Amino acid sequence: MRVGISGYGLAGRVFHAPLLKGCGYEVASILTSNPERIAQAKSDFPNVQIFSELHTFLDSGLDLVVIASSNVAHLPQTLGALERRIPTVVDKPMGRTVAEVKAMIELSEKNQTLLTTFFNRRWDSDSLTIKKLLISGELGQPFRFDGRFERFRPDRNLASWRENLSPEDGGGLLLDLQSHLISTALDYFGPAQVVSASVRSIRGGADDDVTVTLKHDSGVDSYLAASAVSGAPGPRVRLLGTKGALIINELDPQEDALRAGQIPLGGMWSTPMTNSAAIHKGDQVISVDSVPGNYAAFYTLVKSAIESGSPAPVSLADALRVAEIIEEARAISVR
Repeated sequence: MRVGISGYGLAGRVFHAPLLKGCGYEVASILTSNPERIAQAKSDFPNVQIFSELHTFLDSGLDLVVIASSNVAHLPQTLGALERRIPTVVDKPMGRTVAEVKAMIELSEKNQTLLTTFFNRRWDSDSLTIKKLLISGELGQPFRFDGRFERFRPDRNLASWRENLSPEDGGGLLLDLQSHLISTALDYFGPAQVVSASVRSIRGGADDDVTVTLKHDSGVDSYLAASAVSGAPGPRVRLLGTKGALIINELDPQEDALRAGQIPLGGMWSTPMTNSAAIHKGDQVISVDSVPGNYAAFYTLVKSAIESGSPAPVSLADALRVAEIIEEARAISVR
């Protein structure tokens, strides 16, 4: 299956390219005009075609397009692919606004062409472990979830568009890491409404300290925090239930593995990608067998959806609801 990747920065090169290769796709075309990234693409895939124009890239005989470019380019590039009826994966966030996401969905449905978005954190070890425990009932009735992506980078990277551009141009943590937090919370606990939000810029660039609170119909409250200026990051996950609390402190190791050049050949990692998890019951701490994470499962499901018409790994309804929550959070943010 010939795939084209639009954009060859962090998302395209570190995440999508090795996962696609590991799942047996042929990375046939890459869209970029950046000289450094062109050199990297040719080094990584000697036979790849490099394009600087969208139309020639999309007309290069592709079975799948992956939009891994900057957020401002997601809409026109996705519409271009869907107009040609090429199945399309869009890196998160699918669009900068609800209107953009709706435009993509409408064309996907009109042309009966697969469209999905890369909420890969649903295949983190912590995400899969949470879902295992929710099924087993070991935590009792869950009622509160804390999900965090917190880092300490007191000086913003002036070369990073994510850290400097306005929301209108696709910058900031509400569009970036909160997309993952909201997506996974909906995946765990079902439909939710926004209760409160705080979207702030501490370092003077794009929003870099963002909290969103959701109230799920299932009775769970989710407290979601993304920050680049947290000098004391909290646990990655804390899930409170009537029989105990799940604590996971570390990030899933897959991103580090991908950055180090590892590839999940055959769609599976050669070593289990797990992080430490424990159930706390007051002073009692019980280790939990974590479920190995596997981002490659996303592209295995994409291939199945293209070949057999099975469901996409992330539904368009979920993609739209995440966009709606982001827009609502920005509108009600406490300032």
